[in-house]
Amino acid sequence: VWNHFAVLLDRRVLVPDLPGHGPSAPLPHYSFATLAEAVARALPDGGPLVVAGHSLGGVLALELASDRYDVQVGGVLALGVKVEWSQNDLNRAASFAARPPRVFATREEADQAYLKVSGLLGIAPTDPAGLRETEGGWRLAMDPAAFGLGAPDMPALLAGARCPVVLAAGENDPMSRPEQLNALHRRVVTLAGLGHNA
Repeated sequence: VWNHFAVLLDRRVLVPDLPGHGPSAPLPHYSFATLAEAVARALPDGGPLVVAGHSLGGVLALELASDRYDVQVGGVLALGVKVEWSQNDLNRAASFAARPPRVFATREEADQAYLKVSGLLGIAPTDPAGLRETEGGWRLAMDPAAFGLGAPDMPALLAGARCPVVLAAGENDPMSRPEQLNALHRRVVTLAGLGHNA
């Protein structure tokens, strides 16, 4: 999803694989801090870096913009971050995190499940790194436990950022509505006609 930005921006673009999301090993415990620490370890020394992230990645970009990770961040773009969480949302995420990975009989079924879970159905092709062959078939590479992170403390993350921050959302994103972002921050970009995977 992010690879074409290197060409568009004519800049070096680093795209770390989050633990428990693709080929990277899972973590014994997932939190915004443990994921941000893993990303920080993967980044080169120096900077400043512009950190862009989508959804969970946007939360991690804001985490990295604090002084806690020894990363020099010059700017953050957080796209499609869910900022309002109901108790039902939190319960559903916790329930999903507690389930074992689902095994699909065929790769084609797993491909479709991957695209649906990733929100990329009809938008992008399946990434082979998103699937794992396992006993009895195929499963998504993502560790279900990674869904159990809970709600980010967006006011604290925004207050702790030591660089300029832009929040963005697709105009039709049901999870990250522009009016919710505008209530939190003064630099908000609305992407006309787009949804969550803007």
